[in-house]
Amino acid sequence: MKKFLLGTVALIAFAAPAAAADLAARPYTKAPPAPVAVVYDWSGFYIGANGGWGSSRKCWDLTADAIGPIVPAFAEGCHDATGGTAGGQLGYRWQAGTWVFGLEGQGNWADFQGNNVSLFDPTLRNESRIDAFGLITGQVGWAANNVLFYVKGGAAVTGDRFRIRDAATGIVVATTGDDTRWGGVVGAGLEFGFAPNWSAGIEYNHLFMQDRTHDFITNVGGLAFGSDRIRQDVDLVTVRVNYRWGGPVIAKY
Repeated sequence: MKKFLLGTVALIAFAAPAAAADLAARPYTKAPPAPVAVVYDWSGFYIGANGGWGSSRKCWDLTADAIGPIVPAFAEGCHDATGGTAGGQLGYRWQAGTWVFGLEGQGNWADFQGNNVSLFDPTLRNESRIDAFGLITGQVGWAANNVLFYVKGGAAVTGDRFRIRDAATGIVVATTGDDTRWGGVVGAGLEFGFAPNWSAGIEYNHLFMQDRTHDFITNVGGLAFGSDRIRQDVDLVTVRVNYRWGGPVIAKY
């Protein structure tokens, strides 16, 4: 019995170092890498398309009729010329930290129409239409990774048409022809980068357009019909999609 116990103890003593050696020989497993922090860079040239809705407030003051000047000018009333718009934009942005700066040009087709009965002569309706506009703006924005909020401002131009119609028949009585009017614009937008080079957003702009006096000519005979000072501003809401070159997504560990 004593020999058996001594043999068992010796076997255990021999096996213990071998087991310890097995444990030490196990390979080292590297810890998984830290999560990747993705930083979206808004720098680069971009081109895109936009579409939405616009409204232009028009107020007419009659300054002269076919006989002669009207002093003081007679307020003929106001109307909203509303409708849809679609167009495109081209620009460049550069990013410094979380700040983003940019320049952009935009051109749009539009169909903003409206009219009102003249308070000077209720047999007539004053009609206006914007069929195009353009914006040249600078931008300052703040980026939170792939989300960009920005404000913008600059110059605006509209293509206007003004007509006077017979209220009963709708026949055009007098017109001014086409008018190109310059003014200013301020706006703000929110844009989301949904892919490395693609972004989509929504934008609001308000156009401050200068007042202008227009001489109306009869549609038949080309005779002087009268003059109106027309005041206007424009509000725009558009959805935008842009494709950008440069400024790739940068991965940091």
